[in-house]
Amino acid sequence: RNGDGRAVLRSSVREFLCSEAMYYLGIPTSRAASLVVSDDEVWRDQFYNGNIQKERGAIVLRLAKSWFRIGSLEILAHSGELDLQRRLLDFIIQEHFPSIAMNDSNRYLEFFSTVVSETANLIALWMSVGFAHGVCNTDNFSLLSITIDYGPFGFMDSYDPNFVPNTSDDERRYKIGNQANVGLFNLSKLLQALKPLLDPRQKQLASQILEGYGERYYIRFTELFKAKLGLLGENEDDNYLIAFLLKVSLLC
Repeated sequence: RNGDGRAVLRSSVREFLCSEAMYYLGIPTSRAASLVVSDDEVWRDQFYNGNIQKERGAIVLRLAKSWFRIGSLEILAHSGELDLQRRLLDFIIQEHFPSIAMNDSNRYLEFFSTVVSETANLIALWMSVGFAHGVCNTDNFSLLSITIDYGPFGFMDSYDPNFVPNTSDDERRYKIGNQANVGLFNLSKLLQALKPLLDPRQKQLASQILEGYGERYYIRFTELFKAKLGLLGENEDDNYLIAFLLKVSLLC
């Protein structure tokens, strides 16, 4: 795509500030440890109007418990490196999923169930603050369900399910209203990568777990928005009220 892979100072400062904001909003995220200004000059068309100018480059050092993504397992499954995939998956479980016993024959199934649940939780949290990731592909979805990439992200000023922060996303694939669906798509890719390591019964159970993703997301989304509105207890009209207020916000 003719990209040079470099970051400029303004976008790096923005990335630093956003990840810290997300952390203090209680949203699982990687964090920025430092920002270093480069002596290199980078050519950028900041406003996409043909006015290309030199800008200062910069590098953000990001920290996270793990940088393994769905794509980390997907690429091994695609290339048929199942022994390496199994070793990597066991390492990830041992290091980052202490509730899963390594001698459990269903450990990969338990791992998948946890990732499905936590991914639904993460995207619901994104939606609760109007955060649009911008590039929700499998390489940008953490297996630990944390926000690891701050590229063309954005926050909605007012509710708009068609909001897209990524100017290169002409098809609006990653619009904010589609983030939950893209999460499901990515999790289906994870399941596809795990299937060679599962027996027939586990494959069936994993498919059922994936089918429950939508309900898990909806429950968490509702919990978060009810908390915003100060709604206590359970009322059948709560979901209607949330949908109505979002629609009013869209029309304003």
